[in-house]
Amino acid sequence: MANRIMLNQTSWFGKGAISEIPNEVRNRGCSKVLLVTDESLIKFKVATKITELLDKAGIAYEIYDRIKPNPTIENVKDGVEACKKAGADVIVAVGGGSAIDTSKAIGIIITNPEFADVRSLEGVAPTKNPCLPIIAVSTTSGTAAEVTINYVITDVEKNRKFVCVDPHDIPVVAVVDPDMVASMPAGLAASTGMDALVHAIEGYITKGAWEMTDMMHLKAIEIISHWLPKSVKGDIEAREKMALGQYIAGMGFSNVGLGIVHSMAHPLSALYDIPHGKACAMLLCPVLKYNAECTGERYRDIGKAMGVCGIESMSLADARNATLDAIQKLADEVGIPRTIGGEGVLEKDIDFLAESAMADACTPGNPRDPSKADIVEIYKSVL
Repeated sequence: MANRIMLNQTSWFGKGAISEIPNEVRNRGCSKVLLVTDESLIKFKVATKITELLDKAGIAYEIYDRIKPNPTIENVKDGVEACKKAGADVIVAVGGGSAIDTSKAIGIIITNPEFADVRSLEGVAPTKNPCLPIIAVSTTSGTAAEVTINYVITDVEKNRKFVCVDPHDIPVVAVVDPDMVASMPAGLAASTGMDALVHAIEGYITKGAWEMTDMMHLKAIEIISHWLPKSVKGDIEAREKMALGQYIAGMGFSNVGLGIVHSMAHPLSALYDIPHGKACAMLLCPVLKYNAECTGERYRDIGKAMGVCGIESMSLADARNATLDAIQKLADEVGIPRTIGGEGVLEKDIDFLAESAMADACTPGNPRDPSKADIVEIYKSVL
């Protein structure tokens, strides 16, 4: 079987990387930017670091900042109109997964207008043209949206999220600058950081995993598990390490897929507006317990990457348990709740949540094929 790897054309890493954005705009023959971000990043002078660079370089831009934490179909439609009105030929997306995911959908529809119905992009859409060029600037250390071919949109009318997978949507440039994540609040650093860990772990055990992505995922697990607690406390070096770790995880899972942690987290965010990373983090250990028997020695590998002492000499069962204990300890340390009931989740909604999870694009990648009844039991176990 042939395995495909798709990555950005160009990526910039390290302090001061955002200074390359004007050059990237010009070198690609572009002249008008649509800067996609959210109001809070404007208010707290994060996105304005980019506008100042564009002003200094004399590059024209318009701002679209009506992005919600779980971006909606309406966000995308409004963004498409804003892009057309601006006459933009390049998008600079500044934010976490919400801003970058919205930008991907906007960029795809601009160059593939036959997909103007946003719902038509669900799954693997047969688009013909690369999206409008996107320069993606991450302000969180978790989603890795700047390097993936995936994006997620919320359908408010149907109380669901849908996943879109399209090689045509990958940003042409990714910018990973620690200065852009330095001001993250502790809670956001924890939830997005755990999301990055989920990406790395699910990517490592998914059905599509292979040697090259294994290398990426194990390194990401090593970096994230070591630096996440310090990142949550605001350590600047840790923020830089997390920015790199989540990008490496994105390089892997974008090319091999995820599993039912994400399938089950998506409807929680859609129905209850729970932050995506937090939802993933609460579900990670329960799902890993469910998947354990179908993963061979892979939990031992994960535990070794996390630095679990003596794991190489343990029995397989003990190694799996030790890895789960290490993951749960990390989640507890950064303040992730163990139950979803405290987030407002109601037992009466579990059947709907399970149906949505079964229909999610991430479900086929899970190492164990779940039934709806299995999904229901996992939700109930953390209620």
